[in-house]
Amino acid sequence: MSDFVQSLERGLAVIRAFDAEHPELTLSDVARITGLTRAAARRFLHTLAELGYVRTDGRLFALRPKILELGFSYLSSLGLPEVARPHLEKFVAEANESCSVSILDGHDIVYVARVPTKRIMTVMIDVGTRFPAHATSMGRVLLAAQSEAWLEEFLAAPLPARTDRTITDPAELRAELGRIRTQGWAMVDQELEYGLRSIAAPIRGAGDRVVAAVNVSTHISRGTQEDVLAQLLRPLRDTAAAISADLRLL
Repeated sequence: MSDFVQSLERGLAVIRAFDAEHPELTLSDVARITGLTRAAARRFLHTLAELGYVRTDGRLFALRPKILELGFSYLSSLGLPEVARPHLEKFVAEANESCSVSILDGHDIVYVARVPTKRIMTVMIDVGTRFPAHATSMGRVLLAAQSEAWLEEFLAAPLPARTDRTITDPAELRAELGRIRTQGWAMVDQELEYGLRSIAAPIRGAGDRVVAAVNVSTHISRGTQEDVLAQLLRPLRDTAAAISADLRLL
């Protein structure tokens, strides 16, 4: 394809080599992860450093906060975070539980807005955090809205377990997505992390299309599944409806 810029692809691959498990990498690490030669990896890293996106002490490289500008440009154009935030703040003030919005990106969800309360997870969550869609309540709401052809491809890939409660069987997950599609919400109980329970509802845009999901996360000490649903499901669905209504005005 004549319009394809391979150097841009390689530069983005260098950026993606850094993640939560690998916040600092050597030149050799970057070359190995990206499949680039050491010489090419060096050129990309030093270019990114010159532009302010990467820092280095001479041996280790790491992303700098300026890299967030790339993601914030997308989030700003999306409009969803700004629309959702006041509704999330209202929900959190009333429910005293963390509330988030995410979108589907490949086989993962990506958080685009979040209002936390007390920390209930051992991993930090912020805008840009990614989790496997099949193990999260928001992911399942978004998966349930996909076409059958898309789901066939998704379910053909491995479904890694996050805990021993994670659904990893494709047939079982397909059945669960059918229930979610019918009832209009999803609950995940300790499938992403032990002690964590969450409920999610779809956010709909133009044409009633599911464009995102909103969830509330609680600790299992709050009560039984029935208790949590009785207390939080209706206000969460009201929040989803309010965000959806505002989105349709954009």
